[in-house]
Amino acid sequence: MITLQQRTIAHFDLDCFFVSVECQRDNRLSGKPLLVGGSSDRAVVAACSYEARRYGIHSAMPMKTALRLCPHAIVRSGDMELYSAKSREITEMIAGKAPLYEKSSIDEFYLDLSGMDKFFGSLKWTTALRKSIIRESGLPISFGLASNKLISKVATDEAKPNGQLEILFGEEKTFLAPLAVEKIPMVGRETGAQLRRRGVETVKTLSEVPISLLEAWMGKNGIALWRKANGIDESPVVPFYEQKSISTESTFPADTIDMQFLHAELVRMTEKIAFELRQQNKLTGCITLKLRYSDFETVTKQMSIPYSCSDHILLEKVKELFKKLYDRRLLVRLIGVRFSHLVQGNYQISLFDDKQEMIALYQAIDQIKNRFGWEYLMKGTNVIPPGKKDTVVKKDILPYFK
Repeated sequence: MITLQQRTIAHFDLDCFFVSVECQRDNRLSGKPLLVGGSSDRAVVAACSYEARRYGIHSAMPMKTALRLCPHAIVRSGDMELYSAKSREITEMIAGKAPLYEKSSIDEFYLDLSGMDKFFGSLKWTTALRKSIIRESGLPISFGLASNKLISKVATDEAKPNGQLEILFGEEKTFLAPLAVEKIPMVGRETGAQLRRRGVETVKTLSEVPISLLEAWMGKNGIALWRKANGIDESPVVPFYEQKSISTESTFPADTIDMQFLHAELVRMTEKIAFELRQQNKLTGCITLKLRYSDFETVTKQMSIPYSCSDHILLEKVKELFKKLYDRRLLVRLIGVRFSHLVQGNYQISLFDDKQEMIALYQAIDQIKNRFGWEYLMKGTNVIPPGKKDTVVKKDILPYFK
């Protein structure tokens, strides 16, 4: 039986994924400072090339600021449909060869190779897989190989661009020790600055801070940080097909054919679970719509979509599915919406053509929903459910995303 200490975990990460896809589409962009995002002054940078990063540019930076730092940068609008297709292409390559894998984001994967050393040699096998992906997809990809997910991810970051790095069992703390504290996942700019103000600049120093002191500084996050600094991570590789889906359905008090009501329900349910997606920092790549007619016949239809968690994008797709699915013109008893093929990510990557105001709007909406409940703020639709004419409907619903 394989124990946690005996595990072998590979972390694969497609280098500058959106940028690499754009360079593959137009090789004249290779080696140049490239920004992927909206072209207006008020848009944001969704991704940038290594050449652009040398000017201090980073993702989520206002496009206007990025172009001020690098006036000669090339801007390309994002193509989430193409990026999603490329992501699925890489996923199929990994799925066809890996014994167990987790798709943790649109461009990152964890593979559990525990026990493979007895047959192939994990490093040899992983190197061969990386070469195969590069050859077949034409995209650069890096990997880290270690005893847990944390170390393999940090190793991948150190191996970039387009490289590989193995950290042998027992050498985890030695590998982490000289790295800056910001190299540890979950240590962002604010946490890093807080640690540096206290004289903690390297992972080695962080690992030596008493856990009780870190807890006093940062609460429960301090305990998690201490564990990471000491290379401890027992989290399992979660098989991709077991990734949680998010769904909701509604059985109506009375069967109905009222299109206005049905569309309003679609809006309500889509907004509800889209908010759950953003709460979990996830994107969906597949939507399933379910209808049950008055004669109890149940039908479903699904479609793959560019990865997203944005209300206005998902609503458009849900309504498109409903239009294709509802063809019997019978009374409807139940309707359901499900998001699956979930990966980690946030709404910024699907808003290439939107301005800062759109991202700020989503953040403001989610802050209100977090405080008062998801149903407090929704797309403007005042409807009364069939059979409930006496129902009082909230009048403080704010219309948005017209």
